[in-house]
Amino acid sequence: MNAGGLPGGRRHVPESEIARAARILDGGGLVAFPTETVYGLGADAHNAAAVAGVFAAKGRPADHPLIIHIHDADQMPRYARDIPPVAWRLAEHFWPGPLTLILPRGPGVPDAVTGGQDTVGLRVPAHPVALALLKAFGRGVAAPSANPFGGVSPTTAAHVAFGLGQAVDAILDGGACAVGLESTILDLSGPVPRLLRPGAVAPRALAAIIGQTPAFAASGGPRAPGRLPSHYAPATPVRLVTDADREWRQGPRPLVVIALHPPARGPVRCRWLVMPRAAGAYGRALYARLRAIDHWGCRVVLVERPPATEAWDAVRDRLERAARGEAAPEAAGRKESGAARQK
Repeated sequence: MNAGGLPGGRRHVPESEIARAARILDGGGLVAFPTETVYGLGADAHNAAAVAGVFAAKGRPADHPLIIHIHDADQMPRYARDIPPVAWRLAEHFWPGPLTLILPRGPGVPDAVTGGQDTVGLRVPAHPVALALLKAFGRGVAAPSANPFGGVSPTTAAHVAFGLGQAVDAILDGGACAVGLESTILDLSGPVPRLLRPGAVAPRALAAIIGQTPAFAASGGPRAPGRLPSHYAPATPVRLVTDADREWRQGPRPLVVIALHPPARGPVRCRWLVMPRAAGAYGRALYARLRAIDHWGCRVVLVERPPATEAWDAVRDRLERAARGEAAPEAAGRKESGAARQK
């Protein structure tokens, strides 16, 4: 049991806090809330001005769409049209859960939510606090991850507070996220189901419901969250390596190594983090580890490539995007102040 008295790292949030958060959303404010994947920064999906506040708080490009969170699959027709039968089957099997469905956009969805596209992303999160908030509010909540755009997603309320500070009107602390990586995104807006972002719901599980393995869309199709080449990046540069035990000896100092195995030989004059060997546990720990590293003053993070299997698809995707390009500018700007705050 955790300090909040609930298993799995979850914390109880009083009904009074849920009700207050729902009132804030109704008034056009911003609420950060936990899901099983990561913390979301929510606004009333029907209020274009409130949605614009999400983009401003995150520094998010206006053409980058948001996911609408709903409390029940029966709300899908409020936000989507021409819903295919397969969407209902997937919702019945995986919702609440870490699966986002891309569907043809309904007439009442503001352009601000979809980035001007004719598609919309919908999800029912599997976290009691998120579901309580959505039910109390009664309408869809448009919510990306509750962090500055391009950086490491938050998996605790403290991460949200550090990254967004006073830009959020309320933060519901539901404990650490159980999955820790963003949802799987499946595009059902065209003739063939397409996987836009890997997550905890794997292609094999999707295929069992839809009768075919979804095509992986590395590019093209509707814009969706988390598909930029460089994303999920900490302030400390990330480099993927095949042989961590060999590579750390040639890397710049000081450095950190994230690996599945401890060093094989010799004294290691660097920080060496041994990660869980199960993909789910690794993903759950990854973002918190990357955030912690940003306070250590290291020049680079060497990350041992995870196995090339379906179970590791989501972890590999996040690491590959974190390792491309420079770290997010807003994360880099917070690195030094964050280190000072930790002291």
